Amino acid sequence: MKAVTAAVVLVSVFAVSAPVLAQGGRGNQAPGPSVTVNGQTFSQQALFQRNIGGPDDMYTAVPPHKVIGNIYYVGTKSLAVFLVVTPAGNILINTTFERNVPLIQKSIEQLGFKFADTKIILGSHAHGDHQEGDAMVKQMTGAQAMAMAEDVPALEAMKPGGKQHPVDRVLHDGDTVTLGNTTLTAHLTPGHTHGCTTWTLKANDNGKSYDVAIIGSVGTNPGFKLVNNPDNPTQAAEYQQAFRKLRSLKVDVPLGSHPSMYNLDKKFPLIGKGPNPFIDPAGYVAEIDMAEAMFKAVLAEQQKAAGVQ
Repeated sequence: MKAVTAAVVLVSVFAVSAPVLAQGGRGNQAPGPSVTVNGQTFSQQALFQRNIGGPDDMYTAVPPHKVIGNIYYVGTKSLAVFLVVTPAGNILINTTFERNVPLIQKSIEQLGFKFADTKIILGSHAHGDHQEGDAMVKQMTGAQAMAMAEDVPALEAMKPGGKQHPVDRVLHDGDTVTLGNTTLTAHLTPGHTHGCTTWTLKANDNGKSYDVAIIGSVGTNPGFKLVNNPDNPTQAAEYQQAFRKLRSLKVDVPLGSHPSMYNLDKKFPLIGKGPNPFIDPAGYVAEIDMAEAMFKAVLAEQQKAAGVQ
């Protein structure tokens, strides 16, 4: 698989007038640096906006659909939720905001599955727009919630309506989660959060086996401080660790915590009209290239502003 060459264009000194909420907030942001990769150009703010979408996209359902094998999409226009179906019950990856839980339940039922069959809750990273609904889903289904150790403190601080955030099993890099005939592997890809997790699993399609990856996130949101960050002085090194891990993975079917990370809007209309559009190894490389180019551009600007070599 040939990597895409990234051409990085730095634009203006990085400046943020107000912090962006990591849980999907927008804020009034300067554009930040811009990067051009594979003919596509994004500013830092535009790439962030691509992921979170418009004001209603986080709460508007996408028609639920099969992705590949036993993996289904049951999320919104800008917040990805995946259902992995097994003979022993189902695994839900991401719950998004509490207000979206009824929407997720409806999507699951539209596919012909039972919400009550949810046995395991997993997540991509400890931000409310991805995991705020964990406690509600556990209350409704009795499912076991599992999370990467490095994200547990942030999750435990997430208490919508005063509910304790559930963590029934603490995971570590390389741990596996098995239910029925399906095993997922948890890969620590930190930076976006300390315990940001990329999940991999196998899926079968027309008699062939494919490697699937659900990328946690390697986005450098406006407001993220990569240099001289007292809250996380190793954040830049964490991102570098994540990119090394992601590039080591063999991926046929790239998915992500935001559907824009794998171009769902372009692939959805192609479902059932030819080869499975979600089989897209080149798209995986292109997304990682874009995210890493943006990270390097943001880091370079912040280092310059701070006088750091």
